[in-house]
Amino acid sequence: MSVRLSLAAQSGGFAVPSEGRIAVFHPRADHDLSALPKDQVLVIQPFRPDHDHFATQGFACAPSLEAGADYAAAVVFLPRAKALARMLVAQAAAAASGQVLIDGAKTEGIDSLLKDLRKRCAPSEPVSKAHGKVFWIDGGTALPDWLPDGPQQVEGFITAPGVFSADGIDPASRMLAAALPVKLGRCVADLGAGWGYLSTQVLQHEGVEEVHLAEADHAALACARLNAADPRAQFHWADARTWKAPGVVNTVVMNPPFHTGRAAEPSLGQAFIASAASMLAANGSLWMVANRHLPYETVLADRFSQVREEGGDNRFKILHAAKPRRGRK
Repeated sequence: MSVRLSLAAQSGGFAVPSEGRIAVFHPRADHDLSALPKDQVLVIQPFRPDHDHFATQGFACAPSLEAGADYAAAVVFLPRAKALARMLVAQAAAAASGQVLIDGAKTEGIDSLLKDLRKRCAPSEPVSKAHGKVFWIDGGTALPDWLPDGPQQVEGFITAPGVFSADGIDPASRMLAAALPVKLGRCVADLGAGWGYLSTQVLQHEGVEEVHLAEADHAALACARLNAADPRAQFHWADARTWKAPGVVNTVVMNPPFHTGRAAEPSLGQAFIASAASMLAANGSLWMVANRHLPYETVLADRFSQVREEGGDNRFKILHAAKPRRGRK
């Protein structure tokens, strides 16, 4: 997916600096960064699986941009979320003294962003390739209105550009919270905790002494730390599919993701179910919400002795699974 970056670097239009750090914002695991000198690159990636992918390749990595940092150049791979894309471009332009390359697919809004930038500065002519475009702007370009002017608050909670359900409480999560039983046990894990809505509701339940929030998006987890500011809450920047709880868990709650980009991928939710079953106590329970069309019942029945639908509507279903089966992989 990085053929556009390679073309820009090979053409000489994008001047890769021979020294100084290069900030690379939000590359995904399928992006090839070989056109850039590895020893100069800092990958800024808040999504833990992609962060770890580049770390294992030997790149220096960080989940967010260090305040006040200076870079010789920057590369921005556009995310789909418009507000996040504009924030990253503004951050890159403020931090870089050299050029800022912007790479994105048409489905990620590259045309709209280029149009908007032409009203504010003088971007290069774009290079079109592989259903997308790449172009560059000068570092130091001021885009203050593309930066958030403070914490984003929705319905009493703090969210951030680009995180799941940034504009309000997700209706499926709200439905699941309302369906939870009064007693959840001493220790609860929230897999894919997002900005913490479900955990804030769990913390209100009788007898809960620990809540573990496992979330792959560092930005969402930073919001969760503020929303679920409770000494019983423990925060884990981790891929919930592989995260291991530090002790026995009585209940898992989750509203698992089911998309990779624009494509539905039920295997994500299935992996969350397997992770939940592996960490629960012998008499533990899983409470989850899912889009009604997603086929989770088979994997639930394979992993748990008891599975029931406990409510829902025409869009979502609440599923309760109890007594995980041991020895399944």
